[in-house]
This record gives sequence, structure tokens and C-alpha cells, in this order.
Amino acid sequence: MDTVIRIGTRESQLAVWQASVVKNLLQDRGHRSELVYVKSEGDTDLKTPLYEIGVQGIFTRALDIALLNGDIDIAVHSMKDVPTQMAKGIIQAAVLPRASYKDIFVPKEDISQADAVPCVIATSSIRRKAQWLNRYPKDRIENLRGNVNTRLRKVAESEWKGAIFAAAGLERIGLRPKNAIDLDWMLPAPAQGAILVVCREEDTYAFEACNKFHDEHTALCTGIERDFLRTLLGGCSTPISALAVVEDGQVVFRGNILSKDGVQKKEVSKVVSLDNAADLGSEAAKELLQNGGQEILDGIRNEQ
Repeated sequence: MDTVIRIGTRESQLAVWQASVVKNLLQDRGHRSELVYVKSEGDTDLKTPLYEIGVQGIFTRALDIALLNGDIDIAVHSMKDVPTQMAKGIIQAAVLPRASYKDIFVPKEDISQADAVPCVIATSSIRRKAQWLNRYPKDRIENLRGNVNTRLRKVAESEWKGAIFAAAGLERIGLRPKNAIDLDWMLPAPAQGAILVVCREEDTYAFEACNKFHDEHTALCTGIERDFLRTLLGGCSTPISALAVVEDGQVVFRGNILSKDGVQKKEVSKVVSLDNAADLGSEAAKELLQNGGQEILDGIRNEQ
């Protein structure tokens, strides 16, 4: 094929790694492609906490613009960064098999647990902050921004006890520290650990090329999680978590919403067959809202 598929990516090491995976997948299927680097606001503003920037798609908007302008043919995203309502004219071309969905704690020094002594933990995620404070209410949270390399360096240079990271981000580029601790009790962001490829709605060539490596189970589970988020009308400033997994022909779902300070927490869990999972995310969200979630959501909105 003479057509070269231009792959839009952010410039961070992790983003380039993800785009390169897609490039290799295309190459394996006989398609030529090249990487095109695009800066995003999320990369240039490294001081403002994500939940204070106030816009969804902070890491995807620049790529969306480049895609709609025809400067690139596809864009590769960490799926958790993509707004649940994608820009008009842009569609999902492929979801790659999911890596680890877990959050991990990276301590500054070797410890077996984040101990009971009040300490300072770093993260810019309001979801991670709320869940951590719900479990360790005496701790204090400080803001931590930047790409994974920058954040790891800041942890090493700081007086913090440690920081919270997405396992997939560190593992993909071989930077997970040996002393990192899996936070099995912490529910992830919707679609955490998944990679999404998008293209222009009318670009059938790019769509068909990428759809060949589309993973149905990952797409189903992340779609359920994003439906949960969408139904709750949550964004970067709302501590909402969700996880759907396929087990023995069933979809097991867990979701929660917390107040920003972690004091209030409401959870929902459901198990349905694969055949009946299409509306699982929205149904779980409605159930959560009816069982105390609405009060927490109203409280968060009143703070803004």
C-alpha cells in the first residue's frame, strides 16, 4: 500500500510508546505509517492540578484538532484521558487489549505498606486523593504533575512518603520501581490501562486498518465504565471510579463516587451475563444515584 497513515501522538515517553505499538500493529498488517508529534495543554501546564484546569480532554484536544484539520490520520490516547463524548467527526477505530488497570503506590523508601503514621502523599488525581483519604484520613495530599519520568524524579527529590501512579503507565516503559505496591483496594479511573485509537468519521481506510486489532472484551468493559461515568455526569473534578471485567462469561462491575475529602463514599456492584451487559454502566450509575450517590454529587457541584 502506498498510503501512509499519519499517527498523532503527544511527545511524552509513554505517549510515544503507545503510538509506536499502534505503528507496529499497522506494519504487521501491511500498512505504512509514521508518527507525528503534537503538543497538548496537559503537557505544557505542569503546575495547575488537573481538576483545577476545568476542561475535559486536556490531553486529547490538540490531537483532536490536528485530526479534524487533516494534519494526522489517527490519534492514539490513553483511553482514561478521553472525554466520554468525543468531538464531532471523530470515532473510535480500535481499543487495544487492556494492560493493568491498577493504581500503585511508589514510596520514596522501601516500606511494605503506607503505614498508619500521618504522612504526605502526592497525586494530582482527585479520584486517587479521595480514595486515599477515605482509607487514610489523617494523611495530607500534595499536587504532583508532569509526565511519569518527571513525577518519579519529584518523588525522589521530595520529602513525601510517596506518590500514586497508574501501573500501566510505568510498566509499559519499564519504569515501575521494585518497591512499588499494588493498591488492590483502590478502584481505577474508567478505562484506565486501555489504549484508544481514533480517526475521522469519514476515513474508512484508517478505520478498517485499525479495526483489525480491535479487542472486543476490552472495548466492552471500558465502554461500560465510561457509560457509568457519563451517566453520573462526572469529569476531572469528580472522584468517580469504575471497573468492569469479564469472568466466566459474565461481566463483573464495581463503581463508586466519593466526596472530594474522602469522607463520603457510595459504592455499587453488579454481575450480569455478557449478553445483557450493554446497559450495565448506565444502570449501575442510576442505582448508585438512587442509593446516596446523588447527595454526594450535589455536594461536589455546590462546591464548584
